[in-house]
Amino acid sequence: MLETLLSFNLSQESWALAILCGILIGIAKTGLNGAAMLVVPILAGIFGSKPSVGLLLPMLCFADIFGVSYYRRHAEWYYIIRLMPWALSGIVIGLLVGAAVNEEHFKIILAVTVLAGIAIMIWRERKQGATTVPKSRWFSIIMGLAGGFTTMIGNAAGPVMALYLLSMQLPKYSYIGTTAWFFMIVNLVKVPLHVIFWHTITMRSLIFDIAMIPAIIVGAGIGITTVKNIPEQLYRKIIIAMTVLAAFKLFL
Repeated sequence: MLETLLSFNLSQESWALAILCGILIGIAKTGLNGAAMLVVPILAGIFGSKPSVGLLLPMLCFADIFGVSYYRRHAEWYYIIRLMPWALSGIVIGLLVGAAVNEEHFKIILAVTVLAGIAIMIWRERKQGATTVPKSRWFSIIMGLAGGFTTMIGNAAGPVMALYLLSMQLPKYSYIGTTAWFFMIVNLVKVPLHVIFWHTITMRSLIFDIAMIPAIIVGAGIGITTVKNIPEQLYRKIIIAMTVLAAFKLFL
């Protein structure tokens, strides 16, 4: 295992950033969803755009266990069932797009996906309480397709799903529980697609993911114990600012 980890030839700085990503994933899956958006561009900068997506996915699957364990009873399955067919369709579209482009183009698509997610986060923050989001079937279809596409391309569907579920005026814990179950399902669906079609999940990448489990556990503990004490607005502004900078770096 150690030999495999050394084969990545990462610098101390890259290892530190990878461990930070593990912690942020754990934090994100236990209530502070914005943290995950920062992980996507950081890992892309270390491992490359498409390989990083496959590297990140098993870590998310492991972290999903924490979210589902703590909030499973609060899920609103009506919204999950309503979105799932369209989310799966979006995943297929993302799979085809990702297979058809080279690494450089994939990097641009990933960066645009992350920035679009950040734009949605900012828009929702600024317009919260001042606008009405449509609740029609067409809105569900669009959000499902967008969520599926962004989660396949860059594991970056958090802002899209937040916009949809919060527009449904779900209570806090219902929102967290519904999100936890939704992402556990779609993330597990994506695993064989990465293995069979993109070849971005391998035994080598899984060994790296296993090495990140302690960091994810630490992050989950931090999220569980501190989510009620962190000033939410300040935290979100910091995450948004850092993620925008990291996403722009993908264009360089």
